[in-house]
Amino acid sequence: MTTPQLLPLADVTACCEPLTHESITAENALRLSKVLKVIADPARLRLISMIAAQEKAEACACDLTEPLGLGQPTVSHHLKILVEAGILSREKRGSWAYFSLVPGALDSLAALLTSNELAGATR
Repeated sequence: MTTPQLLPLADVTACCEPLTHESITAENALRLSKVLKVIADPARLRLISMIAAQEKAEACACDLTEPLGLGQPTVSHHLKILVEAGILSREKRGSWAYFSLVPGALDSLAALLTSNELAGATR
């Protein structure tokens, strides 16, 4: 099984106005749907949450397998996908990899989904 090629989150969110401001093109809808599919996985949502909840909002991959209840290869696969999507960044320290949220990545994605009413705007 091959993983679909992902564009970094910044590329996806830079393409579009919030969905409630104008109609999204078919191409941009496809690009955005790929990123939404990445975070729609329960294990990936938990990884994002677990990393964000850590002190300094970073975590060693070695500390994520047990609480997630998945094997190391599976956790590494999910982390790789989140990095490729531009949601997490990876830093190698010795023999371990540390992961942290890309600043503003989730905010950018949320901004695309915000309605005019939630943003306080009117048409």
